[in-house]
Amino acid sequence: MAKYIFVTGGVVSSVGKGIAVASIGTLLKSRQIKVAAQKNDPYLNVDPGTLSPYQHGEVFVTQDGAETDLDLGHYERFIGIDLTKASSITTGQVYSSIIEQERKGIFLGGTIQVVPHVTNEIKRRIKQVAEVSGADVVIAEIGGTVGDIEGLPFLEAIRQMRRDEGRDNLLYVHVTFLPHIAATDELKTKPTQHSVNELRRIGIQPDVILCRSDREMPKEIRDKIALFCDVDSEAVIPLATSETIYEVPLLLEDAGLADFIVSHLGLKAESSDLDDWRRMVYRLKSPKELVKIGLVGKYVELKDAYYSIREALGHAALFHDREVQIDWIDSEELEGGHYDRLKKVQGIIVPGGFGYRGIGGMMEAATYARVHKVPYLGICLGMQVMVIEFARHVFNSSDPDSTEFNPTTLYPVIDLLPDQRIIADKGGTMRKGSYPCQLLPGSRAARSYEVVLVHERHRHRYEFNNQFRTRLQEEGLVYSGVSPDGLIVEMCEISDHPWMVGCQFHPEFRSRPNQPHPLFRGFIDAAKDVLIDESQAPLPLPQNT
Repeated sequence: MAKYIFVTGGVVSSVGKGIAVASIGTLLKSRQIKVAAQKNDPYLNVDPGTLSPYQHGEVFVTQDGAETDLDLGHYERFIGIDLTKASSITTGQVYSSIIEQERKGIFLGGTIQVVPHVTNEIKRRIKQVAEVSGADVVIAEIGGTVGDIEGLPFLEAIRQMRRDEGRDNLLYVHVTFLPHIAATDELKTKPTQHSVNELRRIGIQPDVILCRSDREMPKEIRDKIALFCDVDSEAVIPLATSETIYEVPLLLEDAGLADFIVSHLGLKAESSDLDDWRRMVYRLKSPKELVKIGLVGKYVELKDAYYSIREALGHAALFHDREVQIDWIDSEELEGGHYDRLKKVQGIIVPGGFGYRGIGGMMEAATYARVHKVPYLGICLGMQVMVIEFARHVFNSSDPDSTEFNPTTLYPVIDLLPDQRIIADKGGTMRKGSYPCQLLPGSRAARSYEVVLVHERHRHRYEFNNQFRTRLQEEGLVYSGVSPDGLIVEMCEISDHPWMVGCQFHPEFRSRPNQPHPLFRGFIDAAKDVLIDESQAPLPLPQNT
C-alpha cells in the first residue's frame, strides 16, 4: 500500500512548494524508494492549456499528452521520472467529472455536495497516482496558499485521507516563509504561526515545516516555531535561498529531512546515494566560461513562460563545462531590422508560442542566423519560423507563411493537417504527447541523438505542408526527422549551415540536470566556440515580388 506526503504552502505564493516536492522525491529515490508526484491545482480551468503564459507561465506536457503546471517539470527533472496525466488535478477536472456523473444519474438523485462528493473525487484521483505508478510513496502538492477559498476542498480531502489511510501512512509538510525586517535585522515567525493555525483550524497538523527565507535561520527561531506550532524541533527545517535550485535536495538531506520522513512513515530504505548529485551541484557552482545565447520570444518579460528551455540550456552548458548566459530578447523589438543584440550572442533559440504577435522579429532572428551562420535552434513555432524564412529566401517573396498568421497566403508552407480543418475546441485539435520520430542518418540531428528513432513530446496544431517538400529540399532544406510513415516532417535543418536545426516537438521537456537533451547539447556545442563579431549586419528580408 502506498504512503502519502502532502505539501502545502503558507504566507505567500511562489514559496517553493514545487521545488520542495521535487527535492523530497530526489531524496527518497536516492534511498531506492519508488516515488510518484502530483500537483493539485485549485483553479477552475480544466488544465493550463488555454491559459495565457502571463497568467500561469509555461505549460508542461507529459508523455501521454496532458497539459500541466510547470511544477511537473520540476518533479520530472529532479526525480528523473516520466509522469502522466494522473499527476495533474484541477478543480475544473473534479467538477467536470462529478457533473457528468450526476447527469448520468450515477448518484441516484442524491444531493451533490462538496463533502463527500467533491472530496471523494479528489481522494480518488490522488490514489489513482499510486495505482498507475505502483509507487511506494506519492508526494502531492496542494497549489495555492493556505487560506485561499478555492483550496479548501483539497485541504479537506487530504485531512480525510489521514483517517482513511491511517496516521502512520501520511505525512504533512508545510512550506512557509520567514520575512526579514531590516529595521531590527530579524526573521519574523508570526506569519508562519498564523499559517499553521489556519491549517490546524481546518484539521491538519503539519508534521514538518520547511522555513523558506533569504537569510540563515537561527536556532532560537527554529525552537520558537517548534514550540508555537507544536512540531518536533528536528522537523522544523531551515531552507535559505540557495545559489541554484538543484542544491535544495542537498540542503534538505543535510538537515535530516529524509531520515525523518523514512522513520515517520516506516519506509524500507537503502543508504542514501547522492554522490552524482553533489558532483553536479559542485560543478554548477564552480566558475566557468560563458556561452551567450539569445532567446527570441514574445513572453520574455515573464521568464517562467520558458522555464524548461532555460533549464535545458543550463543542463547542456554544464555538460560542456560552460555557464549559459541568456539574453531575453523581445521578438517585437527585432522587427524593423534592429540586430544589435543578435550581434552579441553565440547562438539563437526561437521557442514555441501561438499567435501572430512578434512573428516578424522571430523571422528577422532566423534571417540573421541563416545569413551569418549563427547556430540556431527552433522549437515548435521556432521550426515553423525557420521554414517560413527559408521559403521566403527560396521564392524571393515575403508571401510564404503559416495559415495561422495569414489564411490567404499563396505559399502556405505551414498549414493544418487535413483532419484539423474544423476547429471547435481549442484544446482538442492539437497534437500532444509523445510521438516517434525517424532520424535521417548522417544529419546533425542524428549525430546529436546518436540513434535513429526517438520519441518526443508535442504540443502544436500546425504542421509542415508537404506540398512544398520537394522544392525546398532541392534548395537545401534537409528533413532530418520524419514520422515513421514518412508523412509528417518532425525536424528540419539547412544543409550549408553549421548548425541550424528546427524541431516540431518540445525537447526541453525531456532534459535533466545530469542528462541534458541531445539537441540542446548539440546546440551548445556548436555555439560555445563561436566568436562574436558585432560589425556584421544581415541582409534584409526579401520584398514580395
